[in-house]
Amino acid sequence: MAAEYATFGLAPATRAGQVHTDGDFQVHRDFMDFVVDGRPLLYRLCDLDAVSPLASDVPPAILTAQVRGLLLETEAPLPGGRYVIYGCPECADLACGAVTAVILRDGDDFVWRDFAWQTGEHADLELNGYHGIGPYRFPGADYRATLATLLDGAPRPRRRVLLIGARVALLARSAAALRTIGVGADITQDARDVPADELRTYGAVAFGRSVPEERRRSVRRAFADAGVDVAHVDGPAPIVPVLVAQIEQALDRGPAGRRLTGLTASAAAADVEVTSPCRVRLTAYRLDRLRRTHVHEVFDGVLEPGGHRVALDPGAVKGEAYLVARTPGNVLVTAVNRDDPGGPPPGNRAERAPGRD
Repeated sequence: MAAEYATFGLAPATRAGQVHTDGDFQVHRDFMDFVVDGRPLLYRLCDLDAVSPLASDVPPAILTAQVRGLLLETEAPLPGGRYVIYGCPECADLACGAVTAVILRDGDDFVWRDFAWQTGEHADLELNGYHGIGPYRFPGADYRATLATLLDGAPRPRRRVLLIGARVALLARSAAALRTIGVGADITQDARDVPADELRTYGAVAFGRSVPEERRRSVRRAFADAGVDVAHVDGPAPIVPVLVAQIEQALDRGPAGRRLTGLTASAAAADVEVTSPCRVRLTAYRLDRLRRTHVHEVFDGVLEPGGHRVALDPGAVKGEAYLVARTPGNVLVTAVNRDDPGGPPPGNRAERAPGRD
């Protein structure tokens, strides 16, 4: 099959971290995704939790080596001229599985072809090939110029959050959970005395519910005076996994065309919007009268583009409750609106998954 010309680009992407109620976790990863004809390549793989080799947390020497490989300035790491396009976000071990492709030069052009899922030294195209993806032909000059931008020492993402509030115990547990997944977190009562250079290292600031508005304004002024634009989380949830998800949502630096774009919830149903086929997991968290946390897995499945309504078990969202929606690339959080009885579905109706509470 002849490769048709396609545009090649890069866009910031995030694999959101997560803290599970059983103490397990998945790490936060920032990386550059490949954009083909204006669309992130990862979006063509609807149920893949993976990152490209162009991750922001790898040492500069390793990042340079990855770029040199994609430019075909070094030997292919796998037989047959194959390169890892997406790999395991936890360990990057080929045994966990990776999307690979043959990269070759044709004149001045670069061609990506024969995409496959690979878990060993050799790829089986017949069994594990992505037959609907590629081949792609990229004009050489644009391809080289795009990858060269990664070698210019561009600033790395600010994966730190400043937690401000009086509930030290909750903030300390949240900070520990964030650090576990690879997001730096610091706690303070105010930010007026924090040096400007320090403020510039934060990507988000979260205000506890008891923080008065006057102090919030002073913190915002401190960041503005330091010349840094940060995301704000007001009134974070009093449930550590939900608060972590809120921080992940605030830190999301992925491309404008995110797959998960909308989430609202009433006591009867959740409304979810996605822009491309992807796996979506919905989890409900609630506090009972004794302030104990209960978790209910609401839905886990692949959704097609558009709006979807998922029925909720009223017992799973009674009292103070939150809903967390996740795709492999991003996360959204919403409080359950008990004043909204839930109207007609916006599009498709998704079957509810079995849960636990």
